[in-house]
Amino acid sequence: MYFNTILVANRGEIAVRIMRACHDLGIAAVAVYSEADRTALHVRQADAAYSIGPAPAVQSYLNVERIIEAALRSGAQAIHPGYGFLSERAHFARACAEAGIVFIGPPPAAIELMGSKIAAKQLAAQAGVPTAPGYMGAEQAPARLRAEAQRAGFPLLIKASAGGGGKGMRTVRTLAEFGPALEGAKREAAAAFGDDTVFLERLIERPRHIEIQVLADTHGHCVHLFERECSIQRRHQKIIEESPSVALTPALRAEMGAAVVRLAQAAGYVGAGTMEFMLAEDGSYYFLEMNTRLQVEHPVTEAVVGVDLVQLQIAIAAGAPLPFTQADLTQRGHAIEARIYAEDPATFLPSTGRVTLFAAPLGPGIRNDIGLESGDDVSVHYDPMLAKLIVSAPSRPAAIARLRQALDTYTVLGVITNIPLLQAIAGHPLFADGATTTDFLADTGLLVTEEQQAVPAEALIAAALSDVLDSSPAAQPTGGNPWQVGPWRALGDAMPLHYEEAGQHYTIILTRLQSGWHAVVGTSTYLFELVSARPEELVLQLAGARQRFAVARAGNERFVGWRGASYRLTPATGLSVDTLGTRPGSAPGHASLAAPMPGTIIKVLVEPGQVVEQQQPLVVLEAMKMEHVVAAPYTGVVQQLHVQPGVLVAKGTILVELDAIT
Repeated sequence: MYFNTILVANRGEIAVRIMRACHDLGIAAVAVYSEADRTALHVRQADAAYSIGPAPAVQSYLNVERIIEAALRSGAQAIHPGYGFLSERAHFARACAEAGIVFIGPPPAAIELMGSKIAAKQLAAQAGVPTAPGYMGAEQAPARLRAEAQRAGFPLLIKASAGGGGKGMRTVRTLAEFGPALEGAKREAAAAFGDDTVFLERLIERPRHIEIQVLADTHGHCVHLFERECSIQRRHQKIIEESPSVALTPALRAEMGAAVVRLAQAAGYVGAGTMEFMLAEDGSYYFLEMNTRLQVEHPVTEAVVGVDLVQLQIAIAAGAPLPFTQADLTQRGHAIEARIYAEDPATFLPSTGRVTLFAAPLGPGIRNDIGLESGDDVSVHYDPMLAKLIVSAPSRPAAIARLRQALDTYTVLGVITNIPLLQAIAGHPLFADGATTTDFLADTGLLVTEEQQAVPAEALIAAALSDVLDSSPAAQPTGGNPWQVGPWRALGDAMPLHYEEAGQHYTIILTRLQSGWHAVVGTSTYLFELVSARPEELVLQLAGARQRFAVARAGNERFVGWRGASYRLTPATGLSVDTLGTRPGSAPGHASLAAPMPGTIIKVLVEPGQVVEQQQPLVVLEAMKMEHVVAAPYTGVVQQLHVQPGVLVAKGTILVELDAIT
C-alpha cells in the first residue's frame, strides 16, 4: 500500500510536525481547521485545507463526520490523528475503516483495551508487568471502595479509569478523607469522560515518571525505543522530558523494555505507543497506563535513537515491516524537551491574544516544533502549548547548557509564557544533579508565586531607544525606514520617556553622545552603544557585554524580549507640567513654552488673548506614536502662538508665549 495524500486531523505544532514528515516522504498533507484556526500555521503549510466547524473542539476537531467528509473530499487514503482530540478514540478508528480510510494508529480493539486503565492493569498483571497495589474491580459501591482502600493502605490515589491529565484524580492520606475525595473524583470523571468508574492505587511517594516508547508492525515485530524521563510536571502534565533517564541502569532499562514489549504483544498492539511507569526510590517500578498514540515528547526519542517516529507510523500503517530489530537500536547522546506554553509561569493560567513577535532559537543541536508564527493569535478554545524546544548533545551536562542558552534567546512577545519557569528549572542544581522526581517543582519552591518584579533597566533602555529610532522625523518626508536612517537626535539632546507596567511608573532619559548613548534610569546611569538595529531587534553594547533585545509594538503597547523574559510596557500618556520646557532667561511672570521633544503639532487648543487656567491643555504634540499634552504651568494669558496643526517641530521650539495673571 502507498499513500499519496494524508489528512491530518489535528492542529497546532503536532499538525505542522506531521505535515513535515508527509512532505519529506513526498506525500501531500491535508489540513482541517475550525473557524478560529482558518489562518493558522498548519492551514498555511498544508497542500489543501477544509473547514470542519465552529471554534469549540466538540463542533470541529472532535466532529468525526466532518473530518471523514473532508478526507473523502480531499482524496486522502489515510488520516493521522496526532495526539489529543480523536487520537485515542476507538469509534473514530472504526469510522475511518468504514469509510475505506486507513487510520494511522493502533487497531480499535487495542485502543479500547489499553484506554481502560483498569483493563490495561489487569492485562499487565497477566503479562507479568508489575502494577501498584490497589483495587481495579468492577464493583463501584462506595462501601466496597472504602473497604478496598483500607486493605490497600494509605496514602493512595483515586483515579478515573477513563481519565488522563490528572482529571478525576485525588490523593487520600487518611480514611477520613476517603469519602469526600471519592465523590469529587467521580463527579470530575463523569464530567470529563462521561464515565465515573474509578480504581484505587497505592501512592508511591517521591517517584520518577518513566515512560518507554514501543513500536509494532503488522508482521508480528515489536521493539521498544528506550525510555523518557518525564518527572517534572505541573498539574500532572509534563513540561520537561529527557532521554536517557539518569535513574535507569542498563539492566533495569532492559528489564522494563522487555516488559513493555510483552504487554504490547499481549494487547495486539500495532503502531507507536507509550507505556508509562512510576519508578520508586528503591528501583521498583509499576505500570500506570498506555498512551495509544504518538506522545508530545516523541522528539527526544527521535534525537537519541535516530529515527523519525511519524514516518515510521506512516510506514507501518501502509503495511511495511519495521526496518530494524531490537539489537539494531541504541541510545546516542542526550536530549531534553521543554514545552513552551502561553501561560503564567506562577499560576499556570493560560494567556491569550496576539503574538506580536515569535522567534525560536537556532543552532546545532536545537530543534523547534512550532505551531504559530509572529502575528498569529493564541485562542481561548485550545491547549495553550505554543511550541516545543528540543536540544540534543553528546552528554547530559552539554544538553543542559544548550537548553539554558536556547531558552535565554527564545522570544515570544504579546502573550505571557512559561519560559521564566523553564529557565529556573534548567538552572537549578537539583536538575543538574538529575534529582527530578514528580515533586520537583514543589520541593524546589518554583511553584511559589513571586511578587511583581520591576522591569530591568536594560529592557527599559531597549524600549526607549526603540521608540526614539522608530519616531525619527528624518524618515517621515520620504517614507523611508527610520531603522535604516539611524539615530537622529542632536548630540547632547536629552529626552525623557515615561512607561507604565503592572502599576509601576518608569522614567528613562536618553542622551545621544558623540560615540554612543547615555541613559538615566531611576538613580542609575548607563553608557551604551547601538551595535545594530532592525525592525524587531536591537543589539547594544551595554554593561560590558553585547546584548540582544527583541522589540515589537502593538497599538500603544511596547514589547521587549530579553534573556528569555518578555516585558509589556505602556508609554505614559501626556507630559508632566514639571517637564515642560521654558526659554532660559524669561522675564518673571512670562513663560516661553518649548516643545519637550520633536514631533508633529496635531492640535492647538487656544488662541492669542485667551485666558487659561493652570494645567489647562494648550497644544497637543504627537511623538513616538502617542499624544503629549503641553499644559499651562499657571493661570495666565496667551500672548502669542508660534505653531499650527500639522507643523513638524524640533525639541526646544517655542510653542506658546504665556503671561501670568497676578
